Formats: sequence, structure tokens, C-alpha cells
Amino acid sequence: MSTTDQTVRHGKETADKVDGVPTGEDRVAIPGMSQEGEVLQEGRNQAGEPEIRHTQHGDISGVPDSSRAGRFTSYKVEEFPKLTPKLEDWRFTPLKRLKGLDEAELNGAAPAVEVVSGEGQVTVTTVGRDDARIGKAGIPEDRVSANAWSAFKEATVISVPANVEADQPLLVDINGSSMDPAAQHIVIETGANSSALVVLRHRGQAVLSQNVEFQVGEGSKLTVVSIQEWDDNSVHASAQQATIQRDGSFKHVLISVGGDLVRVTPSTRFAAQGGNVEMYGLTFVDEGQHLESRLFVDHSQPRCRSRVTYKSALQGENAHGVWVGDVLIRAEAEGTDTYELNRNLILNDGPRMDSVPNLEIETGLIAGAGHASTTGQLDDEHLYYLMSRGIPEEDARRLVVRGFLFEIIQQIGVESIEEQLRNSVEEELARHEN
Repeated sequence: MSTTDQTVRHGKETADKVDGVPTGEDRVAIPGMSQEGEVLQEGRNQAGEPEIRHTQHGDISGVPDSSRAGRFTSYKVEEFPKLTPKLEDWRFTPLKRLKGLDEAELNGAAPAVEVVSGEGQVTVTTVGRDDARIGKAGIPEDRVSANAWSAFKEATVISVPANVEADQPLLVDINGSSMDPAAQHIVIETGANSSALVVLRHRGQAVLSQNVEFQVGEGSKLTVVSIQEWDDNSVHASAQQATIQRDGSFKHVLISVGGDLVRVTPSTRFAAQGGNVEMYGLTFVDEGQHLESRLFVDHSQPRCRSRVTYKSALQGENAHGVWVGDVLIRAEAEGTDTYELNRNLILNDGPRMDSVPNLEIETGLIAGAGHASTTGQLDDEHLYYLMSRGIPEEDARRLVVRGFLFEIIQQIGVESIEEQLRNSVEEELARHEN
């Protein structure tokens, strides 16, 4: 079992200073850390490797930059370097299996977007790419996302008006029927003091590069569930970016169980103080699959909170899971409270899991920060406990896996969807004798 765990936790101080750093009701200092925060090793990334970055013109540069704050962004695909395994963001991804999403003309038919239930208080419209609501949540951060931005012609916009509390979840099916490389753009926005739950279910077959924007209004609450249940031959790269206004609350639940290669990159950014973010993820990686999650939480505003919990189960030969969690606490983000957790369960011989938690702190005036990552096999003590009570070994293994994964499924909040996903997990487990 491999484990990494690092936590910084500190409560309110009654003194005026901690280690010489001024404190107060909204300025909490961590003993032993200066106001300038934690400085990463110059010229190396969080894994201790030489940093490779590119300039605004897209060329590889030897100038060291270990900070996520310096990440290059552009709407133009040609300004990004061609993908190679030497690029930090792509070193785990099997690039040959992307089927051209990084450089092909994405002129195939995008998967159909169909509202299954819940429309009424929430509006769903199709707009042109010149619509003013498009592009507010973020700028593409990689070549595949920029290629999708350049190619999409229409976008689906889901809007929750101000002061509206949607009493039913909005269920949206995204159904693919073509293996021609395609682009798709979706925007979900909430007005001030509103609330809604939106479920995006990806099914069928597709080779898709997708940008999804979440714009969380002041004092509003948005829960988004993104489910990837693609056919076995599908390829899906999805950049999902969120911005949270003052006192907004955003909950993002990512479930990936289908597809040949699925790479989802959720990111959240606080546009004002008082925001709250919860990010949950579940991947069940089967034989030959590559399921990758790379998330980013950008704390750039004071007194915001974030929690990240991702879990993966892997089984079968050449099953490959990837989780990379980047959390950045900028110098101005005093009073930040953040924690990220990744747990991975290897069910048999053959799978590979890469788990990389990264925490970057630019100020010591925070409420708390930490991360943890564990990858291992089934706990023999748990199995023995169940088997000693008359439960057959195969059933005991399934019970342990259920308990491990179902914590994430129950975050969805829609019983019919939760039940369907529980059945999907059972079907995955049945494919192999664990």
C-alpha cells in the first residue's frame, strides 16, 4: 500500500500574533509558517521533477515555473505545444488513444442533448457561440480543450433564474451515436440566491472533446453530477470549469465507469469571498480502460472552503486509473479552509493507479489545509471479519467494495440515478472473480 498524507490545521488564536504574524478574527496564522506561505523548490514541480512549461506563444520554455498559478491559457489551439509524454499534464495519458482530439478537425456530430425530466423552473436553450454567457467560467488550459473551443458552433445553456429553488433535479442525457471526432460546449448558470441539481449522463459511443462551464451566482447553490457511462470504444475529454461568486456553494460529483479513454479535468475558482466547494469522484476502471481525473481548486479569495473526496476501484489487466489533485492557496486567500482526499482500491493483479495530490500555499494566514492519498488492495482483516461470520469470500469482497464506493454514489441525491449506478458497480464486479 502506498500512502501520502499531509495536513495543516489551526484554530482561532487569541493572541495578536503567532510567530510574528498578525492575526485576528479573519486572519488565522499557522505556527512555523511565514505570512509569505510555502515556497516550492525553484525549477521543480510538486513531484520534484524538472518543470517544463510553455510561453504565451505555445513553445516549450526552459524557464522554471513550479506554480499552478502560472498555468498558460488560450482559446487558440495553435498556441499550445503538440502533446508529448514529456508534458506534465499529459504524462499519464495514452496519447495514441485520443483519436485526434488534440489536432483533428472536430467536425463530427456532437452527442445529442436531451432533457429527460425536471425542465420548468430551469430553462434549457441552444445558442450560437457569440452568446454573452459563453466563456465566463474560464479559458482553455490545454490543447484538447482549446481545439474544442475553436470547433463548436452551438452551445447548450442551462439557466436557473435568480431566487428560484428548483424542486426537481434536471436530468440531461447526452447521447453519442458517431465515432467521428466532435466538439461540444455546455453552460450551466445560476442566478443569485437560487438552487438546482443538474445531472449530465453521457452514454452511447463518441469521440468527444467537451467544455462545460458552471457559473455559480451570488448566494446560490448548484449541484452538478457528471456521469460517464460510454460504450467501451468511446473517447471523452471534458474540461469542466466553475466560478463561484460571493457566498456561492458548488457541489460537483464525477462518476466515470464507461469508455475506452475518459479524461475529465474539473476546476473551480472563487470570484469572491465566502464560497464553498465540494468535489466528489468515483471511477471504476475495468480491463484495458484508462479513466483519468485531474482537478484544480484555485483559492484566490479570502475565507473560502473546499473539500475534495475521490475514490477509485480497479480490476483487470491493463486497467489504468489516474487522479491528480491540485490545490492552490494564493497570497490573498487568507482564512482558506481546504482538504483533499484520494482513496484507491486494487481488486486483483494487473491494474495500475497513479495518484498525485499537490498542495501549494502562498500564505500562512489560513484556517487549514491538507491532503491524503492511499492506494492498496482489499483489507484482509475486513475480509476475515466478514468470513468469520459465515459470509462466503466472494460475497465478502463485494460487500467491502460496495461500502468503499457507495459513499460517493450517495452524494448524488437522486435515488433513481443512485440505484442505477449501484447496479452498474455490481455488474462491473461480476465481470471478474475478485
